[in-house]
Amino acid sequence: MGIENDYTAPISSSSLTNSLMKLLMSAQKETLGFQAEVKQLLQLMIHSLYSNKEIFLRELISNASDAADKLRFEGLAKPDLFENDPDLKITIAFDAEAHTITIADNGIGMSRDEVVANIGTIAKSGTKAFFEQLSGDAKKDANLIGQFGVGFYSAFIVADKVTLTTRRAGDSEATRWESHGEGDYTLETVEKAGRGTEIVLHLKEGEDELLNDWKLKGIVRKYSDHISIPIEMKKGNSYGENGEVIVSDEIEVVNSASALWTRNKNDITEEQYQEFYKHIAHDFSPPLAWSHARVEGRQEYTELLYIPSRAPFDLWDRERKQGVKLYVRRVFIMEDTEKLMPHYLRFVRGVIDSNDLPLNVSREILQESKDIDAIRNGCVKKVLGLLEDMAANQADKYADFWKEFGQVLKEGVGEDHTNKERIAKLLRFVSTHSEGSEPTVTLADYVSRMKEGQEKIYYITADTLAAAKNSPHLEVFKKKGVEVLLLIDRVDEWSVGSLFDFDGKPLQSVAKGALDLGALEDEADKEAQKQAEESAKPVVEKVQKALGEKVKEVRATARLTDSPACLVAGEHDMSAHLERMLKAAGQSVSNNKPTLEINPEHVLVKKLAEEVDEERANDLAEVLYEQALLAEGGKLEDPATFVKRINKLMLELSA
Repeated sequence: MGIENDYTAPISSSSLTNSLMKLLMSAQKETLGFQAEVKQLLQLMIHSLYSNKEIFLRELISNASDAADKLRFEGLAKPDLFENDPDLKITIAFDAEAHTITIADNGIGMSRDEVVANIGTIAKSGTKAFFEQLSGDAKKDANLIGQFGVGFYSAFIVADKVTLTTRRAGDSEATRWESHGEGDYTLETVEKAGRGTEIVLHLKEGEDELLNDWKLKGIVRKYSDHISIPIEMKKGNSYGENGEVIVSDEIEVVNSASALWTRNKNDITEEQYQEFYKHIAHDFSPPLAWSHARVEGRQEYTELLYIPSRAPFDLWDRERKQGVKLYVRRVFIMEDTEKLMPHYLRFVRGVIDSNDLPLNVSREILQESKDIDAIRNGCVKKVLGLLEDMAANQADKYADFWKEFGQVLKEGVGEDHTNKERIAKLLRFVSTHSEGSEPTVTLADYVSRMKEGQEKIYYITADTLAAAKNSPHLEVFKKKGVEVLLLIDRVDEWSVGSLFDFDGKPLQSVAKGALDLGALEDEADKEAQKQAEESAKPVVEKVQKALGEKVKEVRATARLTDSPACLVAGEHDMSAHLERMLKAAGQSVSNNKPTLEINPEHVLVKKLAEEVDEERANDLAEVLYEQALLAEGGKLEDPATFVKRINKLMLELSA
């Protein structure tokens, strides 16, 4: 027996069930606030990217393509996720009368929790660093926002309301998300027949030019022709010449619908290569260079690898994802695969598509796969080859690369023993012979300029370029015209610690070990040094007694011409610069005592040698040590006492 409502019309049990379901669903509608960072990003993006507003369609199509890739991958283990609908596609439709554009896909879709996580918040690592780099200048910030990846939020560049309806493959319920792009959004549980996501853009005033098929097709072909699944254009309602509404059900595939990397290189334009890079890298700037090759032999695979023109804001974030995607026979498997590209090439973006790996390959299998090792080695050689060609034939472009990624590439000296020599040739430095502050000197340049009789490549590490240039350790090298490399990047200590020699010439820190210039010193220099050491014995003993356990030893030196003293680390000890860096990072280090070298010809050292008052002599000795410590970038344990000593000595001298 049916139940009657107020109008006495009978209601079947199935109708009641449906009504109750709809009532329950509507009760689940809720309003949530955007994460603060999302609100900030939306405002910045709308103003920064409006001049290139067409990218909204590229970004939404890119997301739809990623959803299709994810369904392919999950469907390998769970074929039922395809729900008897295996033909993946993206559909674009517009309605001039309703003033809307709709982008739909039948990819993996999202659950309610995934909608909140992916759209309501920004969980991306490095978010804080991203916002810190924003300057407020729309033109400058546009590139940075592009690097961050605008994705779904780009819809608000052209729309004042966005409605997203999505159902995850395998789920029974769908979720509808809606927002005006301001402070909040609504969520409700709804019904949706097919899996995937549908996004309806309610366009802003003045965006009518987007409501026609030739405009939308032009945008798709410009930015998204490389998408490997069909992008169908459904013409929908449009206006005729006289303003009448024309209804059309015409459907047309507007992209090539084939994976770009599978095409013949001769059939791909430079613009298509660049747009594919922007798709996979979520970058607005074109790449510096790329390599596209099909490798045949024991392993068969295709690689399309790009070198970006700009470093991402999170380049130094240890949790950031790698940039190479792995496909197996054009089926997306996974991204951020560390086994595909070494850490020092983490800036590389691209695709590797293997014909030999199993479709169910896992990260664990990748760790043990010799095939993956061979693919990785081949791709590393390709990237290094790109850089070598750029360095040899496009010096200005390589200088741009070095500015963005040089510090990262230096890591390869210690990380990649096989290619260490190739990487070493790609390194760039500032030196005492540089005309400016840009790193342009190669190790080959240095070796070609070595003095007759010079056997070593000399370098110094410091916190800043000014500290390196003015270091007292350089004085004798400047006097003799010997070039010294000035290493000021934090990674340099790691690099030179692994690069023992280049072209048969050992690398030597000018701040470690006793000075040995070899054949650069003539017999007169050696005799003068011997006499200086002999005559300086009394003052050396006096300073050693005053400093006690603060130093390993005190000795006279010929490396100083203007400074009274300097501190030198042991030949096999950690450098003072590295020790300071490790301590600043909170790491415990063995406290190696330095050697204090004094200049017997300096007026202060001579004054100390003549001083008969023990207290004043001790003060002078302490000042020599503390000045040397400051000169190399160290910190005083007791700055106040140092100032008192200086003031005391100044007053005595002026009396």
